[in-house]
Amino acid sequence: MTVEQRWAAFGERLSHLREAAGLSGKRLAEHVGWVPSKVSRIQRAVQAITDDDVRTWCDAVGASEEVTEELLAELRAIRLDQARWKSRLHRGHQPVQTAFGAAEQQASVIRVVETALVPGLVQTPDYARAVFTTLSAIKHTHDDADAAVAARLQRQSVLYEPGKRIELLVTETALRAPLGTPDVMAAQYDRLLALLGVRTVRFGIIPTDTRLPFPVLHGWTILDDEARVETLDTELVTGDPDDLTLYNDALDRLWTIAAEGNDARAILSRLAAHTDNNQPSSQR
Repeated sequence: MTVEQRWAAFGERLSHLREAAGLSGKRLAEHVGWVPSKVSRIQRAVQAITDDDVRTWCDAVGASEEVTEELLAELRAIRLDQARWKSRLHRGHQPVQTAFGAAEQQASVIRVVETALVPGLVQTPDYARAVFTTLSAIKHTHDDADAAVAARLQRQSVLYEPGKRIELLVTETALRAPLGTPDVMAAQYDRLLALLGVRTVRFGIIPTDTRLPFPVLHGWTILDDEARVETLDTELVTGDPDDLTLYNDALDRLWTIAAEGNDARAILSRLAAHTDNNQPSSQR
């Protein structure tokens, strides 16, 4: 069953519960303080539905706690299935980049820690192209690298917007990973060196030889009151207050060991020099 079919079946089940309770869509809407069109849109699976929406619906129709929890579990399972890259990348990376860029535009706080890549907000075009091309190959999705790169570069305009709080933290290990040619990596290091002069962005590097306060198993992104964790097959999104506290506190701890300012500049300069020394003499 496709994600679309699962959403349709979910809406149909809610509709059956309403009918079994003897409520019209209009009566249910009046009872819970919704506009009638919301009931219709939920039943037809054309509106996003939240956990609170399900609880409100179940309370209104007198559903048991067991039925309510079953519906909530199904809702979360559908969201997880929908978040899988297999579903989201069927048209390539560009639509995903555009959607994420819109979320970043709306956010007041953007906090990122990366353990495998240079953060997307500061990737150069060639570095980003290498990322999209290799990910498309491993995930067997449409390769739209040029369009995806353009969308990713458009996202980077948020770096210069006043009033935003932007923190970008990356491991030195991620910076060392040669995802492109020496020329590509050299240009990427230059981009990060220039970033150190951007006052609206806090940029830091976790040095390779620094003792970590806890095992950093993966990177994550926080946009205001939402945390996102990207795995190879799925993007997990949570707005749970306890989860947000966990991710924010963990990030705060990592910042205590991060190299910033001149210390970060020294690491980047060393990496750039190493890249230059490993290029063929004809390319220096």
